[in-house]
Amino acid sequence: MPQALVLQSDFGHADGAVSAMYGVALGVSPALRICDLTHEIPQYDIWEASYRLIQTVGYWPEGTVFVSVVDPGVGSARRSIVAKTSNGRYIVTPDNGTLTHVKRMIGIDEVRTIDETVNRLAGSSESYTFYGRDVYVYTGARLAAGIIDFAGVGPTVDVESIVELPIIESSFDGDCVNGTIDVLDVRFGSLWTNIPKTEFDRLGISYGQRVEVTIENGTRMLYKNFLTFARSFADVYVGEPLVYVNSLDCMAVAINQGSFAAAYGIGTGVNWKITLRKAPRLVYE
Repeated sequence: MPQALVLQSDFGHADGAVSAMYGVALGVSPALRICDLTHEIPQYDIWEASYRLIQTVGYWPEGTVFVSVVDPGVGSARRSIVAKTSNGRYIVTPDNGTLTHVKRMIGIDEVRTIDETVNRLAGSSESYTFYGRDVYVYTGARLAAGIIDFAGVGPTVDVESIVELPIIESSFDGDCVNGTIDVLDVRFGSLWTNIPKTEFDRLGISYGQRVEVTIENGTRMLYKNFLTFARSFADVYVGEPLVYVNSLDCMAVAINQGSFAAAYGIGTGVNWKITLRKAPRLVYE
């Protein structure tokens, strides 16, 4: 029985690129079950592609094949690879940092480069601008359909040789935890940080108590306020900001029925620093 094939890209749906990928996959095997993770990754944003994979991969059945195509280096010397994760999923992608979060948070057991003499759409050998169609989804479909096994992808490469994006780890310094704003909950404008709930727990803050939240970008302080630590959005008034635990068990900041990112002009990446500290008693009592 074929495995699910899950597609992610920065292509959007304004033209036929995603549809062409579907067509290639179904041409390999009409029995394939093809699903979309997202095709709305911001253009060339490898970091967000990496984050959306870690947000999703673990919830799909073992053996699922993911194809992630955010490839600003298309046609260059960057490698085309397939990774087997430690929880038994496969990810087909350019070797450009897309696997950063999966490698750190799930683990990667084995990586193979794609042998394009075997795993490339027939008649596409003169094209070097649409690897998503010609190489990645074609290889992913063959793997998901069982036409090739993992060894049939191509030769192995050292897992430690794959490209990783720079990451700043969260830290605890006695009375506060420090981290970065990794990504936005795009539709709702919440800020997702790299601070695990386990690190936040060291502050001894219970639900309903107040958290001092400071957000900086480089040397500029963009935000500082005392927010409620809530189980859910319903625990605060509409329009009120809150701190909560997101679906990856990391700390997040939001406005109930509003966009925190839009309200305060907050962005993402390693330059966006966030500090959480237990509010003084005189503030929340």
